[in-house]
Amino acid sequence: MKFFLISDNVDTCVGLRLAGIEGVVIHEADEVQKALEKACEDEEIGVVLMTDKLIKLCPELVYELKLNRRRPLIAEIPDRHGAGMIGDSITRYVREAIGVKI
Repeated sequence: MKFFLISDNVDTCVGLRLAGIEGVVIHEADEVQKALEKACEDEEIGVVLMTDKLIKLCPELVYELKLNRRRPLIAEIPDRHGAGMIGDSITRYVREAIGVKI
């Protein structure tokens, strides 16, 4: 299983490439959709890392994939600025997935 990065930032992509993780740098919602479709079709990709900014561009698509597909696992990561509330995203995902408010 491989990791794949979908990022809005070149620095994030370069940093993860040094760790052996390939990825793409995109900025538009339609590009996010195409990159996610490509990642879902690739049987070798087990985990997709996405920056929080891109998830905010199309949250419905991302959460629909998280809830209805077994593979790949989509994990939200902060960008190089560290902005964002990843914990809020995880809480919302759990609430939507199993209906438990934590």
